[in-house]
Amino acid sequence: MSLSVLAAGDHFVLSTLLADSVRGVVERPVEVRELTLPWPIEPFGPVGEVDEASGTEEQLVEALQGVEVCLTQMAPLTERVLEACPDLRMFGVSRGGPVNANLDAATAHGVTVTYAPGRNAPATAEHTLGLILAAARRIPATDADLHAGTWRGDYYAYDSVGPELGSSTVGLVGFGAIGRRVARMLQGFGARVLVHDPFVDADQLAGLAEPVDLDELLASSDVVTLHARATAETAGMIGAEQIAAMRPGSVLVNCARGTLLDADALCDALDRGHLFGAALDVFPVEPIPAGSRLLTTPGLVLTPHLAGASKQTALRAAQILGADVARYARGAVPEHVANPDVLRR
Repeated sequence: MSLSVLAAGDHFVLSTLLADSVRGVVERPVEVRELTLPWPIEPFGPVGEVDEASGTEEQLVEALQGVEVCLTQMAPLTERVLEACPDLRMFGVSRGGPVNANLDAATAHGVTVTYAPGRNAPATAEHTLGLILAAARRIPATDADLHAGTWRGDYYAYDSVGPELGSSTVGLVGFGAIGRRVARMLQGFGARVLVHDPFVDADQLAGLAEPVDLDELLASSDVVTLHARATAETAGMIGAEQIAAMRPGSVLVNCARGTLLDADALCDALDRGHLFGAALDVFPVEPIPAGSRLLTTPGLVLTPHLAGASKQTALRAAQILGADVARYARGAVPEHVANPDVLRR
């Protein structure tokens, strides 16, 4: 009997990538339908009771009729979708976390939700290094000046130049898949690396970084970069008090989540010259609202939440899902299950 699959891709994780990920790895015939959702041409947002989704419930319900497995990055898995799609048994989300899936409802309906941890770790780690260098060496500002026809020799003044990574201390707040890669890259620069992560044992840091508490990391680092997960406990963990505790002239980078950082406190610190610079790929509200201080504060490098955007990320995400579909199809437990309670049903 063939396995019916919906590849509900978008303009980043393409439906063709999702479809190809199951062809050749599933040991029985596969029938694949393809659907293309509008992200990132159109921003994601809440759909029904889930967040960061693309497309509509009606669109997904129509495409899922008679489908057993859905592979997607952004499609919304809501109570309404689950009620209308009784044949669905597996919903694979090609992201580090399935925020667009109602896990409780999926479990109640017997639908296994899988995800793709680590899919964007290499790309995000590389982007983090790029933002550190961009902020520390004023690359965007000097580029903009030259394009405007201005040669700013005063940038060479001692008080205007930033630090080299090779003789700097870099503090990592969080040491997951991305933080570990950043630490290894920083070793190539010759930087001293500190880590604050209460969930990591010192043995895991051996040869890569030194474990410290957050206060010591902030006080000792020339560059601080955030890699913690967004949870209720980490919301606002870097606020005015923590930024004031950082070294004068240091650099702050966030490629993790906008909720970790008080953006107004960051702008205040840049305005008064306490920080040399900062770089953000994530924001409290996305897209950044018109009139936000983030758009006018000097010394701030911004990119539009694309740290994980690489061709390899999209391909890797699809392959992780495809491997779990192959496990499911042969009756094995998928490796990356977001709602493990469903396995006891």
